[in-house]
Amino acid sequence: MMNLEFERKLTIPKEVKEMYPVSAELSQIVAERAKTIENIFTGRDRRLVLMIGPCSADNPDAVMDYLSRLRRVQEEVEKEIFIIPRVYTNKPRTTGDGYKGLLHQPNPQGKPDMFKGILATRALHMRALQETGFSCADEMLYPDNHRYLDDLLAYVAVGARSVENQEHRLVASGLPVPVGMKNPTAGDLSVMMNAITAAQHKHTFIYRGWEVHSQGNPLAHAIMRGYMNQHGQSLPNYHYEDLARLAELYAASELQNPAVIIDTNHANSGKRPLEQPRIVKEVLHTCRYNPEIQQIVKGFMIESYIEDGAQKVDGGCYGKSITDPCLGWEKSARLIYDIAEML
Repeated sequence: MMNLEFERKLTIPKEVKEMYPVSAELSQIVAERAKTIENIFTGRDRRLVLMIGPCSADNPDAVMDYLSRLRRVQEEVEKEIFIIPRVYTNKPRTTGDGYKGLLHQPNPQGKPDMFKGILATRALHMRALQETGFSCADEMLYPDNHRYLDDLLAYVAVGARSVENQEHRLVASGLPVPVGMKNPTAGDLSVMMNAITAAQHKHTFIYRGWEVHSQGNPLAHAIMRGYMNQHGQSLPNYHYEDLARLAELYAASELQNPAVIIDTNHANSGKRPLEQPRIVKEVLHTCRYNPEIQQIVKGFMIESYIEDGAQKVDGGCYGKSITDPCLGWEKSARLIYDIAEML
């Protein structure tokens, strides 16, 4: 017998969606943005994707403040850049009291309420769509929870700690949006390429107690985020040689729509967020030099918030990350304009 305390069975997705319904008008916005993103990843649209936003979406009001600023910038660079905001509502923290995301945020008594967490994550993504017209990106940390957001998301990421997991790969094969597979924390690109291969193929598997059949996701692709060596040191994988190697791996594969998103924070920057503008510009210069690399680089993932840096969970500074340090708003806006000018 499992040593688990079962508190209650959570409500079904239909009931959650009825609490926060998506109107026909909003559904049309999601569909139009999905088509644009598909065109970028298949090469029919030459714009760059920019996935930018907080490391974790802990404060809905601050997140919406940030997205409203991002909306204004998007209108100025729409010919060069297509922005997909990061609204990450759950985080891979399993040691000690690490912050696990909006999904796990406690109630006033301090005990997490998972049902309220599910409602909070859907409510935030709904606000983003209603108030800014942005359908956003989130990490698929828990594959079973994707069904609460599947009518709202523009993009799904599978993290470095999840990319080897079979359930993540199989569920990704049935999603109708691009799924980015990060290289694992140890850096082995074959693991990432195997995950992409799995996600692009058809599968039959068990999901939520059902036998299901997926058709494969032709938009599954790579995210390069750097890695850690055996001594716990951060090492980048965004340099010319790294991207040339990835281009070779794609060329030797039979994968559809070869693509990579460069994650400019995490191990690529050594979690030094002020390095992100330099990394972006280096990759763009690399693309100019090598057309094969330029063909596969579809965009960037940038950790950005209102204030530079990070604080403790109870720090109380509005718009400042409580997980990984982020690039502040003024520097982020400048970076977006710089990218547009370089394209």
